[in-house]
Amino acid sequence: MTRPANAAVLRMSPRLAERFEREALPYRATLLQSAIKLTRNPHDAEDLVQETMTRACAGFPAFKPGTNIRAWLFRIMMNTFINGYRKRQREPLMVYEPDSDALGALAGAHPSLRTESAEEQALSRLPTDQIVGAMRALPPDFRQAVYLIDVAGYSYREAATMMGTPIGTVMSRLHRARASLRGQLATARRVGDPVHH
Repeated sequence: MTRPANAAVLRMSPRLAERFEREALPYRATLLQSAIKLTRNPHDAEDLVQETMTRACAGFPAFKPGTNIRAWLFRIMMNTFINGYRKRQREPLMVYEPDSDALGALAGAHPSLRTESAEEQALSRLPTDQIVGAMRALPPDFRQAVYLIDVAGYSYREAATMMGTPIGTVMSRLHRARASLRGQLATARRVGDPVHH
């Protein structure tokens, strides 16, 4: 395995660098599996894991030995992914419009491309500003539970491991987060304004 190449490694003592290799690097493959689920793209997943390991390396001197390093690494990866997602949301959208004849031929060859799924149709009708506002209004632990389970599709057990909490805690946070989201969105829909945060 390759050691993350950054200035933090160079500043580490040889003993600390050896401990990082021994304790953190074995989780790289596990992180990559989860990163592929998050990004749905192998190249983006590899970039996310590399960035995670780089950040973990930089923060490793502050990591307390004997605590759950796997949960610590997953939390760094989730924060890195969410921060990257927020950054992409602020970037201008580049749109490519294919030739309508080519699109028709493609849809004819692949009937599944002709219509959106019911889920995609429902999501396309949701007011994005209200959802984003409602998500931002949630406490960070609640927001992370919703993201991991409802957005990224992780199981309760996987989410609990990534968050470093018992499954019951994840279930409780998710239940309370969903109730809060429903309440905020119902209020916003009645008022007709985006959720304020």
